[in-house]
Amino acid sequence: MVDILVVGGGIAGLSVAGRLSKSAKVTLLEAEGNLGYHSSSRSAAAFIEDYGNEIIREFNSASKSFLSKDGVDVLSPRGSLILGKKDEKYAFKEQCSGFAHNEISVSDARNLIEIINNKSVKYAGYKEDIYDIDTDKLLQHFTKDIKANGSEIYTDSKVIAAEYKEGKWHITTDKKTFICDIIVNAAGAWVDELALKCGIEPLGFLPLKRSMARVPAPDDSGNHKSWPMAFGLNESFYAKPDAGEMIVSPSEETKSFPHDAYANDEDLAKGIFNFEKVVSYSVKRITSSWAGLRTFAPDRTLVIGFDSIVPSFFWLAGQGGYGFQTSAAASKMASEIILGEKSSFGQLQKRVSPNRFK
Repeated sequence: MVDILVVGGGIAGLSVAGRLSKSAKVTLLEAEGNLGYHSSSRSAAAFIEDYGNEIIREFNSASKSFLSKDGVDVLSPRGSLILGKKDEKYAFKEQCSGFAHNEISVSDARNLIEIINNKSVKYAGYKEDIYDIDTDKLLQHFTKDIKANGSEIYTDSKVIAAEYKEGKWHITTDKKTFICDIIVNAAGAWVDELALKCGIEPLGFLPLKRSMARVPAPDDSGNHKSWPMAFGLNESFYAKPDAGEMIVSPSEETKSFPHDAYANDEDLAKGIFNFEKVVSYSVKRITSSWAGLRTFAPDRTLVIGFDSIVPSFFWLAGQGGYGFQTSAAASKMASEIILGEKSSFGQLQKRVSPNRFK
């Protein structure tokens, strides 16, 4: 018997299980053979404090200290450039303002990324405090906490049935049945599917597919490794150095369904085309590609809290594209609610409650 059962071995499930394991007996179930298999392993791995809506930004800010050198030390400097073409002046200024970038000259932008095409790029905005996230290190941090505190992790353990009887949840996988007091639904794109198995009304989460291509670096000098992350206006693309090469994304949001997502050639070609329009570099080949599902609630805001009808069923869902950068604060809030502790978040807790959909 376990006190709390967490379903989902991505950053959401691991982070809340890690925190809860300090005070309760926790079991985590992951349907795949590896932790962080789906969206968590396909992240852009960037910390952008001004990214997302107002509520998401509060979670970003509340997570920063934990992720920085004061905490688990998974952030490293990257920086960010927004690039605009001649006919994009007003959209450029609006985006710079919205994402707190300072306008700089194209010449200064070329000092940061030397392949910027000054014939097509007429506007540039820069923000220094954008960071890479060492996502593997963060996942390992919470995994170690879970094991060190005597809790358990089961992979290859997909939930196939669930029943609430005599005050306990009976959660059945193809291997065994687990009995617990509380179930935490951190199942990513599968959160509504899990809710249905538990007899809970779904909240209407929507998985949106986003693709990524890894391409050869523009040169062999290694200078690109220090380049900031680059964005086209209205997220027409983003690109950043990664593992000695470059990754380029079309930043698409394609309505999807829970599955092992994959990139298609048309989406990748669009992102690379938009990238090539602002640089003096032609991508000759793609060395690898992938896609992930960014799952949003109907209002594109996190959902954290006990279900209003079944109070032993806890939602930790709707991370969208912000899972890693909100994980520290989201998991802390979730653990405080579950353990009945005094909230560190005030009114923010009410703003992400699942009760807002009822």
